[in-house]
Amino acid sequence: MSYIIDRRLNSKDKSAVNRQRFLKRYKKHIKRAVSDAVSKRSITDMERGENIGIPQKDIDEPSFGHGQGGNRSRVLPGNKEFNTGDKIKRPEGGGGGSGGGDASDSGEGMDEFVFQITQEEFLEFMFEDLELPNLVKRQLTATETYKIVKAGISEEGTPNQLNVVRSMRSAYARRIAMGAKKKRRRNEILAELEARGDHSDDLDKSLREELALLERKLANIPFIDDFDLKFNVNKKEPQPCSKAVMFCLMDVSGSMDQRTKDIAKRFFILLYMFLQRNYEKTEVVFIRHHSTAKEVDEEEFFYSRETGGTVVSSALRLMNEIIEERYPLSEWNLYGAQASDGDNWTNDSPVCHKMLSTQLLPLLQYYCYIEITDRGHQELWQYYEKLAEEHSDAFAMRSIEDYADIYPIFRELFQSDKSGRA
Repeated sequence: MSYIIDRRLNSKDKSAVNRQRFLKRYKKHIKRAVSDAVSKRSITDMERGENIGIPQKDIDEPSFGHGQGGNRSRVLPGNKEFNTGDKIKRPEGGGGGSGGGDASDSGEGMDEFVFQITQEEFLEFMFEDLELPNLVKRQLTATETYKIVKAGISEEGTPNQLNVVRSMRSAYARRIAMGAKKKRRRNEILAELEARGDHSDDLDKSLREELALLERKLANIPFIDDFDLKFNVNKKEPQPCSKAVMFCLMDVSGSMDQRTKDIAKRFFILLYMFLQRNYEKTEVVFIRHHSTAKEVDEEEFFYSRETGGTVVSSALRLMNEIIEERYPLSEWNLYGAQASDGDNWTNDSPVCHKMLSTQLLPLLQYYCYIEITDRGHQELWQYYEKLAEEHSDAFAMRSIEDYADIYPIFRELFQSDKSGRA
């Protein structure tokens, strides 16, 4: 059995392996600190590391010690001041600590062990256990991914593709085939010489010469030859491609004040970072809407100041048109995320319910709706609640009141199935 020990060093000459073991051990503390940091930071400041504090009591290591009683002898190297039987004066000051802080008449505490996690580690913990729900592999398309698979054995190849077992098996078979007849003749001669005993005549001499010749021929059979070598043959096999598109629908109507829009933007930036980091073949379609909807680029989606009335169905209608034009269901996993304050033109909420129920949700893998409000829910929320009951596996809705709710709600919506997504 072979063991590979990774002795590479990361920053400040620390062992990378030991660091990963440390991060795994204190995963609970780190995830809690990352969650707190996300709630406090600006969304544009997500991609940097974080200082993590661990209470001193949680990093105590078990140790062995001598029990009370018994006779013990200790040798202390470098002792030039004391001899056996000397008494050591008790330190003055009552054994107080060495800290420089002032005394207090109440409370107790414990120092924390503080260390820094990197930007990459911060994002890893931030998006851990998250995934796009119900992601499935679609048919083969022009933009394929490939997997290297075995395709048999060849007598030609490069050294790194050498199949040692097949090569040794071939060499063993060749040695048996080339030496079998010679070994049988050798055994016959040995048996005849043994039967003849100590007789010495021309026949005996001839047999011994033939035996010596056979031994030389057997010794000259190579242990392994060039045509014994067998090489693995690999080929690239196309794999089904898990392509996904996420539709981001944001309400920018006049009822959305600056704070509400900012929360919506933070949610979508978090979603965009998650998709870019975790999935290679994922497209994002940005749709802004007020009384009318428009597909925009990333810059305009997050920073445009356009506003107006509120007709939510305009965004759903545009989303449906884009799916029909560009994203065939046979090739793409379709997702949607909508953010609004819940305000909508009165006669439009039933239209939204019907469009989602009959046109969009049958096509989508998953659709989530977040309502950003600190007041009571309005008619749109009530119609969407009916959708949540009818399509519980593909539709989810949550309410956000403050900035601190963004990350916890995001994790609830995209929690992996194996981790217990609600």
